Amino acid sequence: MVDTAEAIVQAAGGAADGEAAPDEEAAALAAHFEALLRAGETVEPRDWMPDGYRRMLVRQIAQHAHSEIIGMQPEGGWLTRAPSLHRKSVLLAKVQDEAGHGLYLYAAAETLGVDRADLLDALHRGQQRYAATFNHPALTWADTGAIAWLTDGAAVINQAPLTRTSYGPYARAMRRVCQEEAFHVRQGYDLMKALCEGTPAQREMAQDAVDRWWLPAVALMFGPPDTLAGGADARTAALGARVSAQAIAWGIKRHTNDELRQRFVDHCVPQARGLGLTLPDPGIRWNEERGHYDFGPIDWESYRGALADDSHTARRRVAHRVAAHEDGAWVREAAAAYAAREDAPEAAL
Repeated sequence: MVDTAEAIVQAAGGAADGEAAPDEEAAALAAHFEALLRAGETVEPRDWMPDGYRRMLVRQIAQHAHSEIIGMQPEGGWLTRAPSLHRKSVLLAKVQDEAGHGLYLYAAAETLGVDRADLLDALHRGQQRYAATFNHPALTWADTGAIAWLTDGAAVINQAPLTRTSYGPYARAMRRVCQEEAFHVRQGYDLMKALCEGTPAQREMAQDAVDRWWLPAVALMFGPPDTLAGGADARTAALGARVSAQAIAWGIKRHTNDELRQRFVDHCVPQARGLGLTLPDPGIRWNEERGHYDFGPIDWESYRGALADDSHTARRRVAHRVAAHEDGAWVREAAAAYAAREDAPEAAL
């Protein structure tokens, strides 16, 4: 939490609309903003907010929305290859949910004064990022289960606290998103269970998928660690700590990246044992003193390439997204023309 109104004004860099306000007015606005945070109340679009708060929200919500629509691709590629009509219908429903999540989040971002078209353009130009987890290819049918169980499971752990984030439209969008993501996790676990109870080849395929998706989920779904104990170098840990501290101070986040990562590991280890799968981390063991599972350090250096969005799969993901956007231009134009016609008084008479 920012301690003083003066500190908030300094972080804001001026009034929210970019115009310099008198010192007294700026202090009053900042004091009101701080009071909302301390009272645990939500900040709404019409409330004054520091520029830094607005920028952090736009960045986080946009990255979240981009991740939802890019994240459709690894699983979407298996829609025509699902092994049964039941599995196909379940996967189709899940992919449709992810598209809806993107729409909820773009709508929440627009309440901050940005345009959805500009956010998509920034994604297509590589000026804004999405979760690098989805730069990993889905090589087998088991990957669809691992993605839903592990990456969506990490998403639920990461995003459930966001239902209480300080910005009202974001919090309300996340309530719907998290409810649907919880079903996705169950769907993924069910698929993995079916494979583990199947033939030796199916069980081997499930284990192979977990071997490839475990570390991306643990590392990339939660962001850089906040401490050196998270296996990071000093620069990575300092970056994670600085961003988390400010996000927590503003009530945008409720927990550090490392706290959420630990919660995810504690949640998944018993589930993996129930499935008879081995998580690819020999460092996982129960720590009686801490009351948590220990796990091995993450080699963050190996993930810098994925974070740079310059891999072959990353380029394909964005290119596919751009092509889909361009192919759908006629739909947007038709919808805009229809809306204009409906809004024009007596235009059709």
